[in-house]
Amino acid sequence: MNQNTVQPGLFGLAKSNRDFSQANSWGKNQFNNSLACYMHSQGLQLVYLTLDKSLKIKHGKIDVTDIFGITPLSPNLFFAFESDYLPYRKLVIGRLPRVDLVTLNTFNGDVCLRSIEIKLTALPDNSTCRLPDHKYGCEIVTRPDTIVYLTLSIADKFKDSREQILKYLDPVCSEISDWISIRNMLPYISRLTDSLDNLLYDHIEMQSPLVMQPVWKTVGKTSKLYQNCLDIFIWSDFGFTRLFFDVTKRLPIGTESIQRHARTVIWLAKMLYEFAINGKIPHASIIDILTYHTKNDKAFASGGLNTHPYMICDELIKPRIRKEEIGNIILGGGQNYLSPERRFDGIILSNPEIFDENLKNI
Repeated sequence: MNQNTVQPGLFGLAKSNRDFSQANSWGKNQFNNSLACYMHSQGLQLVYLTLDKSLKIKHGKIDVTDIFGITPLSPNLFFAFESDYLPYRKLVIGRLPRVDLVTLNTFNGDVCLRSIEIKLTALPDNSTCRLPDHKYGCEIVTRPDTIVYLTLSIADKFKDSREQILKYLDPVCSEISDWISIRNMLPYISRLTDSLDNLLYDHIEMQSPLVMQPVWKTVGKTSKLYQNCLDIFIWSDFGFTRLFFDVTKRLPIGTESIQRHARTVIWLAKMLYEFAINGKIPHASIIDILTYHTKNDKAFASGGLNTHPYMICDELIKPRIRKEEIGNIILGGGQNYLSPERRFDGIILSNPEIFDENLKNI
């Protein structure tokens, strides 16, 4: 493939709401989905992290077709980046937040297929960069909007049977007279967590993909990419809850504050409870009001030491996509549109051999 004969673009993203001849159209969300398309073209499935009956993370594989809702190289696939997922509009009060990716089938109209949150993560993070590379982990920073889409993903499964959610949450939530008071809420946190766990456990077969987490691996904190440097993990909606449920369960007795992980449990419970009662989720007011004296710019963060036990597998130690294959994903000199101030872009630009035609594996 001659870069000079190809227009700037990304593998597989033939139809999208981005114009790749413009520098401001290049970003991590676009690259991540191109990577998924490329992995599909190479016959590779993605690592799928789901919840098992022991309420632990189980590793499996999932086809990219099941993530996008249509074969990735279909001429009818449209990528709508940073868009809202229209089928969820009827479940919320107020404006529906945008999600990182909405896929649509353009055959016979624009039909929404999937909504996916995307978290491109560096391997290792600061907490694991001095460890042996088989102990590297990624930091996952979660936005409040991701928790809204997590809630909607669960709520949508029960849109015709809201009483099922109420059966699990009402025994606890109906006792709570003041959701705003830290002192009042502290005794309820473990019960809310258990009630949500029971809901997930009894409907484990209903979980579905929610978060796409590509990883890119460097040598420690350097800008040198490993030879095998890229792979993709997919978290199910139920599986993703472990990142904040498990931390909340480990809170010491006598805790006098509500930190972000526990607050996220409360957000999820309160939003699902409102949905079960009223059929609508007032997500914005819940997040704005239930702050517990902590900024809500993010829901929570999980460092590499915490995520490593969930994610450890062959693909984390040795990602399947080699660095020279990035030249098969970023096409037509598209690397010239990257912005060095973005860390991943800067790493790519620091490894110019990626685009050496003599080294690429076509």
